[in-house]
Amino acid sequence: MKNWDNKTTDNLFKSILKLKNLGETKKFLRDLLTVEEIIEFGKRWQAAQMLNENISYERIVKKTGLSSRTVARISKWLNRGMGGYKLMLKRNNHHHNLSPSGKGLL
Repeated sequence: MKNWDNKTTDNLFKSILKLKNLGETKKFLRDLLTVEEIIEFGKRWQAAQMLNENISYERIVKKTGLSSRTVARISKWLNRGMGGYKLMLKRNNHHHNLSPSGKGLL
C-alpha cells in the first residue's frame, strides 16, 4: 500500500480546512475531482450513514448503486478504521440536534 500520509496530502488537507462554506467547498472539490469521483464519494458517505442506521447491505446497494464489496469495505472502515466516519457521523448528528438558531439543543 502506498503511503498516503505525507507532506503532499497534508498540504491538501490543510487547504480543505481553509474552506469557509458549502459554496467554496463545492468549487474547490469540483476543480480537484472529476464529476464521477464526487458522485462516488457522495455515495460512499451515504452508505456510511445508512450503515450507521443499521440499514441492510441489500438496501444500501439498491439505493446507492455501490457494489456489495464496496459497502462491505465501508462497513469495515466504519467499524475498524481510523474513526473518521464515526467522527463526522457524530458531528452531523449533533449539528442536526441544534435549535434553528444553532445555539442549543432542541
